[in-house]
Amino acid sequence: MLISRRRFAALGASGLASAPLVPLLSPSDHVWGQTAQQAGETAGPDSWAQQLIRAAESQIGVTLRYDGGYRRIAFPGGDVERSAGVCTDVVIRAYRDAFGFDLQQAVNRDMKRAFSAYPRAWGLARPDSNIDHRRVLNLERFFLRRDADLAKPDDPSGYRPGDMVTQRVGSNLPHIAIVSDRRSTDGKRPLVVHNIGAGTRTEDTLEVFPAVYRFRFAPPA
Repeated sequence: MLISRRRFAALGASGLASAPLVPLLSPSDHVWGQTAQQAGETAGPDSWAQQLIRAAESQIGVTLRYDGGYRRIAFPGGDVERSAGVCTDVVIRAYRDAFGFDLQQAVNRDMKRAFSAYPRAWGLARPDSNIDHRRVLNLERFFLRRDADLAKPDDPSGYRPGDMVTQRVGSNLPHIAIVSDRRSTDGKRPLVVHNIGAGTRTEDTLEVFPAVYRFRFAPPA
C-alpha cells in the first residue's frame, strides 16, 4: 500500500478536505509501473482515453501540493494556481487540456437547470461557479445525469484506461481519480492519476479505498 490510512481532518467551509492523506512515496521514489501496452491490454495511443491520461499526467511535477481552500476564480475557464489543487482539479484540468471541455461551465449550467438534483451538503441556495465543479459529490451527480456510470468490476483489473473512479477515504470523505494505462509492478492493477495529498501523482490505490462509482465520460463531439 503506497498511502497511509490516517484520516482526513474535518471538512472545511469549502467542502473540500483540508488535511489530505499524504503518500508515503517521495517524488524520487515515484512508481510508474507498466503501460497497458506492456501489460498486453488494448488502448490505442490516439484514443480519447489516452489523451485524457496524458493530460492528467502532465500535471505531475506541476501540481505539487494539496490545497482545498475556497478561492474566487474566473468563469468560465477559471482555475486556482496550478501548483496546488485537489483531486477534482486533476480531472477538471485534464478534460480542459485534452479536449477543451470545461467541467466548471458544464456543471454550472446543469446546476442552474436542476439545482434540486444536486447534493445540498453545503447549505447553498444557488450554484456557486467558484467551487461547485471542484466537489466530488457534484461531479458524481453530473456524470450520473450524463449516464456515464458503469458497473464496478469485481476485480480491479477490470477498470479500463480513462475510467474515473470515485472513492471514500478515511471517515467517508469523497475522492476521485483517473485510471491510468500504467499498471502496478506486479501487473495486476491499473494505477490511478490523482492528488490525494502531495500533488498530482500516479499511484497504486484502486484497492486501498472503497470505490463508489466508476465513470467513463468521452468528450462531447
